[in-house]
Amino acid sequence: MISTAPSRLAYIDWMRGLACVLMFQTHCYDSWLSGDARRSTFFMWSQLGGTLPAPLFLFLAGISFALVTDKLRQKGVPVGQIARTTIRRGAEIFGLGLLFRLQEYLIAWGWAPWSDLLRVDILNTIGLSMMLMGAVCWIVLQLNSGTQARLALGMTAAAVGMSISLLSPLMWTSWRPRWLPWPLESYIDGVHNLGEPQAWLFPIFPWTAFAFAGLAVGFFLLSDRARSLGAAAFTLAGASGIGLIYMARWLDARPEQLYTTDDFWHTSPNFFLIRVGLLLAILGAAYLWCRWGAGQWSFSPLIQLGQTSLLVYWVHMEFVYGRLSILPKRAVDIRTASFGLLAIFLSMVLLSVWRTRLKGRGAEALSWFYRPAKAS
Repeated sequence: MISTAPSRLAYIDWMRGLACVLMFQTHCYDSWLSGDARRSTFFMWSQLGGTLPAPLFLFLAGISFALVTDKLRQKGVPVGQIARTTIRRGAEIFGLGLLFRLQEYLIAWGWAPWSDLLRVDILNTIGLSMMLMGAVCWIVLQLNSGTQARLALGMTAAAVGMSISLLSPLMWTSWRPRWLPWPLESYIDGVHNLGEPQAWLFPIFPWTAFAFAGLAVGFFLLSDRARSLGAAAFTLAGASGIGLIYMARWLDARPEQLYTTDDFWHTSPNFFLIRVGLLLAILGAAYLWCRWGAGQWSFSPLIQLGQTSLLVYWVHMEFVYGRLSILPKRAVDIRTASFGLLAIFLSMVLLSVWRTRLKGRGAEALSWFYRPAKAS
C-alpha cells in the first residue's frame, strides 16, 4: 500500500477525503438550491449522503487514536504520559472548534446571533471524543498490560460506544439533563437554546459512539491475528459491516422495541449499527482500493484532501455558507449548484496541494523575503 509520507496510511487519508467530498456536496446543495430544487428527489439523496461525513470523521479519529496509543505503548511511554499526550491533543481540537465558532461569528457580525458562539459543532465533538477516549484508555491500561492490553482496549471501546448509543434515546427524552444551563446541556443532547434536542448539532450522545467504534476497530486491526491476516483482515471487517447492517435492519423490524420513543434517524441504536456497518464496508473497500486499485496512482485527490481535512473543512464553510459564498444562497437550480460544487472541490484540492507543499517551509519562505540584495 502506498503512502505519500512514510508515517501516513493511505486508506485513512482516502476515507477522510471521501468524507470531505460528501461534506462538500451536502453543504453546497443545502446552501445554494432554491425552494423548488430542495423539494426534489436529488436533494433528498444529497442530504442522505450527508449523514456519512460526521460518522466518518469520528470513526477515523478513533482508528487514528488507536494507532497513536499503540505506537506510544510500543515505545515504552508510561501510561500517564500517553493519557496526557492524547487528551491534550483532544483539547487542542476542541479549542480549534471554539476558535472556528468565534471566527464564523465575527465574519457574520451583525446578523449572526450570539448563541452561535456556543453551538456544538463537529470539531468540538471530535475534540471531546478524543479526550474521552484518552481517559478510557488510561483506565484500561492501568488495569491491563502486555499482550492482553489491545484486546482489553478494543473490547472496552466497543462496550463504551454501544452504551453511548443505547443511552442516546433516553438522553434526548426522559433522561434529559434539563437542570443544566443550555450551553452545557447542548453537549449532552444538542438542545442549544431552542428547548428541544436539535438534529443538526453533534452532542456526545450519540456522536461520540462512532469514535469509540473506530477505536475498537483500530485495536482489532493492530492485533497479532489481524496483522497475520493482512488484507484479509480488512476484507473481514468489510464483510462484518455488511452483516451488521442486515442484523440492525432485522432488529429494527422486530415488534419488540427497547424504547417507547425512538428517533430512528438521529438516536436509534439500530441506525447507529447500520452506519457503523457502512463505515466498516467503506473501510474494507478503501483499503483494497488503495492497495490494488486507483489509490496506487501517483496522485489521488481524495488522499490529498484527507491529508488536510481540517483546513479544507475550515475554509470551504465560508465560501459555501458565509458572506463569501460563491453563489447566492437558496436561489439556484441543481445544474448551477453542481458547477459551484465542482469549483469548491477543485479549489479545495489546490489549497490542499499548496498546504502540503508549503508545510515545513515557512522559514524558507520568510528568508526569501529578507534575502539581502546582490550588488549590481
